[in-house]
Amino acid sequence: MNYYISTTLTQPFDKSIEMVIEALKKEGFGVLADIDVQSTMKTKLNVDFRKYRILGACNPPFALKALEAEDKIGVFLPCNVIVQERDSGTVEVSAVDPVSSMQAVDNEVVESVAEEIREKLKLVIAALEKGKKL
Repeated sequence: MNYYISTTLTQPFDKSIEMVIEALKKEGFGVLADIDVQSTMKTKLNVDFRKYRILGACNPPFALKALEAEDKIGVFLPCNVIVQERDSGTVEVSAVDPVSSMQAVDNEVVESVAEEIREKLKLVIAALEKGKKL
């Protein structure tokens, strides 16, 4: 089982970020965290790294349902979505597969929430693949 859902875009990096955030929003997600890995690597290690951002996405109603069912589920939240520039000039977008990442949690409610979130993240990736007007 893959631990992520992924697609490749031909849009410029900054445009891809905008598209991802908008696609997430349409599925009820907000971005709680935005980690600029390129900037962090330069600042902390003086290493030149490719454009790479980690977006911490959260769908509040589903997060609440999971937290009410399992109080330590927060170790798996938020759902990370990465946007990274590839050597080819394309941009890869990958979202965590919450079903895969939460396999260790023995809770039917959490399993159900993970499956619903997986479907929403698949819709995000599908919207990006189709290049729909977001």
